[in-house]
Amino acid sequence: MIDDDAPVLTVSKAAELAGMHPQTLRQYDRLGLVVPRRTRGRGRRYSRRDVARLLQVQRLAQVEGINLAGIKRILDLEEHVSVLEDRLRDLILRVQEEGRVFAAGPSAGDVVVVQRGQRVRSSSVRVDLEHRSVGGGALVLWRPPPRREE
Repeated sequence: MIDDDAPVLTVSKAAELAGMHPQTLRQYDRLGLVVPRRTRGRGRRYSRRDVARLLQVQRLAQVEGINLAGIKRILDLEEHVSVLEDRLRDLILRVQEEGRVFAAGPSAGDVVVVQRGQRVRSSSVRVDLEHRSVGGGALVLWRPPPRREE
């Protein structure tokens, strides 16, 4: 079985699989849309996942009519959402396994454990939204215990 992330495809082979000109792949690399791994000699090597991303870029540009800057932003946001979903899934598993309560910490992206029976002081929690500090609120992830049937 071939690993989808294995960098095994040359520029010409990846371009052929994506139905693009090799120079298009080089341009996408320069723009940061699809960044292949490099060999020791600095040659580009693409994975199957890279080819799928090339096809996604092509669809967004040709079918949706989105320019390359917009496509870059979309791909970056999708990657960010994926990372956040993974973190949320991990936190939910921790809550289920350990029965702990978590709150947003003072730095953007921090998660802190809150002891049972304690409240989070809203004045100590700050959220950074695009370099603007907003205070006075706390984001708390809480799952009530399952109800017992009587």
